[in-house]
Amino acid sequence: MQKIKLEITGIAYSQTQSGSYVLTLLEVAGKRKLPIVIGGFEAQAIAVELEKMVPSRPLTHDLFKSFCKSFGVNVKEVLIYKFHEGVFHSKLICEKDGQQSEIDSRTSDAIAIGVRFNAPIFTLGKILDEVGGAENANDDTFDFEDEDEDDPIFSAVGNEWKDVDLEGLSNQLTEAIDNEDYELASKIRDEIKRRG
Repeated sequence: MQKIKLEITGIAYSQTQSGSYVLTLLEVAGKRKLPIVIGGFEAQAIAVELEKMVPSRPLTHDLFKSFCKSFGVNVKEVLIYKFHEGVFHSKLICEKDGQQSEIDSRTSDAIAIGVRFNAPIFTLGKILDEVGGAENANDDTFDFEDEDEDDPIFSAVGNEWKDVDLEGLSNQLTEAIDNEDYELASKIRDEIKRRG
């Protein structure tokens, strides 16, 4: 069983499935990509952790992490081990007192939990051979650090806040996080970064 390490390269709105997102994983030592369609809640949960946002109340995946930490369980890795009928199957590899356990999970939940533990994400070579390829990546996938200001989504954000100072943006960011509107918070954060 050849395990291949992956890294998250972006999350984008799905152009084909309404209300869904595409999470793109890239082979660390190669060019093959694994695009995975996930739900909005899971996309938000992953983005919140990647962007180091602090929600006013813990999300479900944060609760899972607190629960694990309270009982001495550490998530060591995420393994995407199967692709069947268009669905990826994953498991969390956990450790407690030197003993490992494998917990079956939806891939989106496994990744949302894994990023909270800084756990590496792996897949099997046969899955990348079957599904992964540079040509399989959606063109609309964006990296949070490299957003295109010419993109209508982001240019509208910039225009909306052109007359708001940094303190006002910071207050709006706090309010968006308190209201659990992480998509808006991400856009405001990007505007703050753009000015910085």
